[in-house]
Amino acid sequence: MARVLKKKQIIDRKALVGELEDLVGWSGYTSKTQGQVLAIFKSYMSNGFAEVRRHFEEDSISGDEVVRSNSFLIDQLVMNIHDFAIQYVYPMSNPTTGEQISVVATGGYGREEMAPHSDIDLLFLLPYKKTAHSEQIIEFILYMLWDLGLKVGHATRSVDESVRLARQDLTICTSLLESRRLLGGEQLYRDFKQRFADEVIAKDTLGFIDAKLEERDKRHASMGDTRYVLEPNIKEGKGGLRDLQTLFWIAKFIYQVDSVNDLVTQGVLTADDAKTFAKAQSFLWTVRCHLHYLVGRAEERLSFDVQNDLANRMSYTDHAGLKGVERFMKHYFLIAKDVGDLTRILCAVLEDQQKKQGFRLPSFPFSRRTIEGFQVDSGRLNIKDSNDLKSSPLKFIQLFFEAQKHDLDIHPQALRSMKQNLKLIDKSFRNNPEANRLFVEILTSQKDPQIALMRMNEAGVLGRFIPDFGRVVAQMQYDMYHVYTVDEHTIRAIGTLYSIEQGRLQSDHPLTSGVISEVQSRRVLYIAVLLHDIAKGRGGDHSVLGAEVALKLCPRMGLTEWETETVAWLVRHHLLMTYTAFKRDLEDPKTISDFEEAVQSPERLRLLLVLSVADVRAVGPNVWNAWKAGLLRDLYFRTLEVLTGGAPAEQRTSRVARAKDRLRNALTGWSEQEVEAHLVRGYDNYWLTFPADSHIHHAELVRKAEAEKLKLHIETRIVTDHDVTELVIYTANDPGLFSRIAGAIALAGAPIVDAKIMTMSNGMALDTFWIQDAKGGTFESPDRLKKLLTRIEDALSGKVNTTRELGLLRDRTPPRRTRVFKVPPHVLVDNKLSRTHTVIELNGRNRVGLLHDVTSAITELGLQIASAHISTYGVRVVDVFYVKDIFGLKIENKEKHKAIIDALLTVLSPPVIEAKQNAAAAE
Repeated sequence: MARVLKKKQIIDRKALVGELEDLVGWSGYTSKTQGQVLAIFKSYMSNGFAEVRRHFEEDSISGDEVVRSNSFLIDQLVMNIHDFAIQYVYPMSNPTTGEQISVVATGGYGREEMAPHSDIDLLFLLPYKKTAHSEQIIEFILYMLWDLGLKVGHATRSVDESVRLARQDLTICTSLLESRRLLGGEQLYRDFKQRFADEVIAKDTLGFIDAKLEERDKRHASMGDTRYVLEPNIKEGKGGLRDLQTLFWIAKFIYQVDSVNDLVTQGVLTADDAKTFAKAQSFLWTVRCHLHYLVGRAEERLSFDVQNDLANRMSYTDHAGLKGVERFMKHYFLIAKDVGDLTRILCAVLEDQQKKQGFRLPSFPFSRRTIEGFQVDSGRLNIKDSNDLKSSPLKFIQLFFEAQKHDLDIHPQALRSMKQNLKLIDKSFRNNPEANRLFVEILTSQKDPQIALMRMNEAGVLGRFIPDFGRVVAQMQYDMYHVYTVDEHTIRAIGTLYSIEQGRLQSDHPLTSGVISEVQSRRVLYIAVLLHDIAKGRGGDHSVLGAEVALKLCPRMGLTEWETETVAWLVRHHLLMTYTAFKRDLEDPKTISDFEEAVQSPERLRLLLVLSVADVRAVGPNVWNAWKAGLLRDLYFRTLEVLTGGAPAEQRTSRVARAKDRLRNALTGWSEQEVEAHLVRGYDNYWLTFPADSHIHHAELVRKAEAEKLKLHIETRIVTDHDVTELVIYTANDPGLFSRIAGAIALAGAPIVDAKIMTMSNGMALDTFWIQDAKGGTFESPDRLKKLLTRIEDALSGKVNTTRELGLLRDRTPPRRTRVFKVPPHVLVDNKLSRTHTVIELNGRNRVGLLHDVTSAITELGLQIASAHISTYGVRVVDVFYVKDIFGLKIENKEKHKAIIDALLTVLSPPVIEAKQNAAAAE
C-alpha cells in the first residue's frame, strides 16, 4: 500500500486543536465564533490539499500517495470536527450506549483512496434508533463538511439496517465491503463487521461474484466494450480503475483480505501478479490525479483536449515517429491490457480453488476431454500443466490453432502460463517452419481469424511471434479519424475481410463480395492486411517501411517469391486506391492511366480493392459510406476496362460522339432542332465527365430554365447508390460563382464531398455539387433543403454577403475540444497528374466555411476551377482542385505556382477570431 506523506506536512492536528481552543475555550461556541471555526477548518483543509498537490507536481510522488494522503487529511478533519462537536457544541458528560455512534468511511474513501475531487462517503452507524443527541452530532459534522465545500454522500443506519440493505442492494454491499472505522464505538463496528461476514458474505459468495461480473460487463458494453477508444474513461472504462477495484472486491469477498499482497500469501496471485496490479493501480491513479488537478473538477474522461497536457505533465516526450501524447496513450492502453490479464488470471484461480472445495462458480461447467495434447477444461482449451510450454514451445501456436479448429475458448490458466513464459518465443521459435505454417493456417482459416488473432494479441503471443507487430500493439494515432489503436485496427480489418469473404457484408459491399471470390492469391490477401500498417510510428513512410518488413517476413512464413513480392507491393501501395478514388478526378483519363500503370494486372486490382475496403471499414464505425463505395467502384471498373482493353482507351472524339448519340436516343420527346441546340452547349469535357443519366437530367433541367427564362435554376435529387444529395445549379457564369455557392452551402450546414464545375458554350454555368448531412448520409430534409436553396439564391443575388456571414458564424461558434489537434497546412501544385489541368492539393485543419475561403482565393488568383474533390479525415481536410488559367491552359509558370501556394497557405491559417478563441480556451 502507498505511503502517506509526513503527516504534519499535511495537517498539524495539535496546532488545529490549539487554535480551536484559543478561539472557543473561554467564550464557547456561539453564532459569533461559528464563522471563525469554519475558517480555521477551511484553512487547514486548503493548506493540506495544497501541500499534497505541491508534492505531486514538484516532487513527483505517485498518484497512490496522493489519494492516501488526501484520505488521511479528510480523516483528520472528520475526527476533529466530531471531537469539536462533542466538546464544545453538544457536550454530554456520560452518553448512554444508545447515544454512541461509530463514524465509518465507506466506498473509495473506505479503502483510503481519495482523488483530488472525489466524493466522501460516510456511514453513521447506530446501535439502535437515532437519538436527539446523536442526530445533532451527525448534522454538525455533515454541515461543517458541506460548508467546507466537500461533496459528501452519507447514510445513518443501525447494524440491523446495514446488514439487511447489504443483502438487498449490490451497490450498498460493495460500499460496505470496504468500510473502515474512523471514530466512535469500536465494539459497535466490530459487531457490524462480524454480522456482515456471517450474514452477507458467507450466505451469498457466488451471487456477489456473478453480480459484480455482470455489472462489469454492462459497464463495458455502455462504453463500447473495448479498451481502445479515442477518449477512454479512466475510472469506468474497460481496463480502468473500476475494473481493478472489481477484481479486488471479488477477491476480498471470497478471501477476506485487506490488500493485494494478502492474495499472494494465500496463493491466489503470484508476486509478479501483485506487482502488475500495483503498477497498473499506481499509473491509473497518477493519471487520474493529474486529470483532476488539470481540469479543476472530478473529470474521468481522457478527452482530446487534455491528453496532450497530461502527456507533458507526465514527461512523455516526442520520439522518432511517435508524439509524446501517442507514447502516453500507448502506455495507458498497455496498462488497460494488463488489467484485463489480471481479471482473467483471478477468474482462473478462483475457478480452480472453488472446484477443490466441491462447488462451482457461476457459468463454469467442469467437463474435461483431450484434444491433440491439450485438455478441454470447462469448455475451454487448456495446457496440461505449467511445464507443458517449456517442454513443447510449439504449443504457443498449436493452442490457438486447435481452439480455432474446434470452436473453443482459451482457458485463462493457459493464457497466464503463456504470459509467464513468453521469453520461450525466441528467434529460433520464430523461424520454426511448423510454427509459421500453423500461424498462416490460423490467419487464413475458414473459421473467423479475428477471434484467434485477438486472443493471441491479448496473450502477448502475436507481438512476440512477429516483433514488428509487437511495436504497434496499443499504439494510438492522435487524430479524430482513427478510432482504434494500430493493432486493434489491423485485426478488425482482418475480421472485415473474413466477413466479406463469407458474404456477410453483401449489402454493404456488393462489388467487393463478388470480386473476392475471383482472387487467386487468398493467403497473399490476408497477410497483406495483417502487415499493411505494421510500420506505423517509425518516423518514415509506413507504406515503404512496411513493404521492407514484408520482404523479410513473408519468406519466413513460407510464401513463394511471387507471393512475397505481391504482399510487399500491396503493403507499399495499400493507400493508392483510396487516394486516387477520393482525391483525384476519375473523369480525367490520366487519373485512370496513372493508376492502371501502377496496378498493372487485374489480380492486383482485385487484391487492392478488397484490401482498401477492409482498411477503410476498420478505421471506425462511421467512416465507411456509400459515397466512398461509389468512388472505389467507379475507379475499379474504369481501371479494369483499361487493363482488359476496354472503352477508356478509345479516342476522345469517339467517346464524345457516343455520349451525344446516347443522349439523342434518350430525348424522345424533343424535336431534332431542340436536341441539336442542346448538344452544342456542351464542350467535349462535359460529355466525357458525366454519365448518360446525368446528361439526360441536365438536358431537361436546362430546357426548363431556357423555356421559362430563369436566371437561376436549381434542382436536387438523391443518389442512393452513393448516399449523397446531388445539387445542380444552372446560372450565368462569373468568376466568384463557386465560392459564393460553397459559402451558402456551408451556412446551411451541408458538407460538400465533390463538385464538378462546367461552363457551357452559351456562357452559362452548369455546376454540380454532391452534399451530405453531418452524419455522412443524404441531405434530404425538406426544411433543410428549402433553407439551403434560399441560402444559395440569396448569395447569388447579392442579398447576402457570404464572406461576412461566415465570419459572424465563426465568431459565434464556441471553441471545440478538438482544437488540440494541430494540422500543419500544406499545399501542392502538380502538372503531372493531369494532361489538361493543373492539380492543386491542400491539406489543413477543417473549419466553418473553409471551402468558401479557399475557392475565393483561387478565383482571386485568376484561376478557373473545373472540379473539386473534398475529403475529410477527422479534423483534417484534403481538398483537390483541377484548375486552368483564364486562357484555359495549365499553369506552367513557377512564380505563379509559388503565388498559389502562398495564398492558400494564408487561407489555411486559422482566422484571427478562431486563434484567439483557441488561445483563451487553452488558458
